[in-house]
Amino acid sequence: MTEAIIQAVNLVKSYGAVKAVRGVNFEVGEGEVFGLLGPNGAGKTSTVEILEGLRRPDSGKATVCGLDPERDSAELKQRVGAVLQLTSLPEKIRVEEALDLFTGFYRKRNDPETLLKRFQLTEKRRAFYHQLSGGQKQRLALALALVNDPQVLFLDEPTSGLDPQVRREIYSIIDELRQEKKTILLTTHYIEEAERLCDRVAIIDQGQVIALGTPRELKSRSAGTTRIEVRLARPETDGTLGQLDAVADLHEFDGTYVLHSTRVPATIVSLVKHLEAQGNELQGLEIATPSLEDVFIELTGRRLRE
Repeated sequence: MTEAIIQAVNLVKSYGAVKAVRGVNFEVGEGEVFGLLGPNGAGKTSTVEILEGLRRPDSGKATVCGLDPERDSAELKQRVGAVLQLTSLPEKIRVEEALDLFTGFYRKRNDPETLLKRFQLTEKRRAFYHQLSGGQKQRLALALALVNDPQVLFLDEPTSGLDPQVRREIYSIIDELRQEKKTILLTTHYIEEAERLCDRVAIIDQGQVIALGTPRELKSRSAGTTRIEVRLARPETDGTLGQLDAVADLHEFDGTYVLHSTRVPATIVSLVKHLEAQGNELQGLEIATPSLEDVFIELTGRRLRE
């Protein structure tokens, strides 16, 4: 990895009795797209807000661009851009007015006309904020995050709530920023987003990093197994499915059984024989290669979306 431009060292943050961040550690290299992947409430946003200088950690140390986000907040804001989980602008501000306003906050500035064109907002330049679609609002949020040509870009759930087409547009923009060697830290609970965009991923759960590496490295933890998802006419509650041939582990989620198998044909044959003996019926079967969600399931016994 190149020299770290973001460092989180033993970050801890609590809100009353709730420990949102519990000793988080990671580094992000310059020009890297780094993902914090985890379910809602895992501590992703709190971690990013500490790095942005928006929250003070209870303990631990953070550095971004060689600066302390708390002590050097004013200078840090000149060097970073951010798309927060929720962007809220005055309803009657026009697109071009928002860009002009934000441009005035910084020493180093991108050309607003270039940003309008880049984010396909030229035709909406005179539109009020409340007249924009969800995708247009998110493109404007990205444009505003880039008005100062930042070294580091924080994207907190950048595609949450967007339809698939708009999500792909955002992916293309992030790919362009990668080509420009921008350092990007993004949070997400979408498996496909982390696998599609990130050079490295930290899987975070209950305020702790439970796995860290490239998507390929993390998925190698499930190497040699294949995920089989099974839906049955009648539930099986005695754990027998976990004893089928070549099944490494078994988890159940809302009536769907997830089996990790080292030899799929042997497991399928064993499953069919078992169901026949029990008088049960197979209602659905899906077979897939391991994903980052399989790593999360193996580590926590839960799905990311729970």
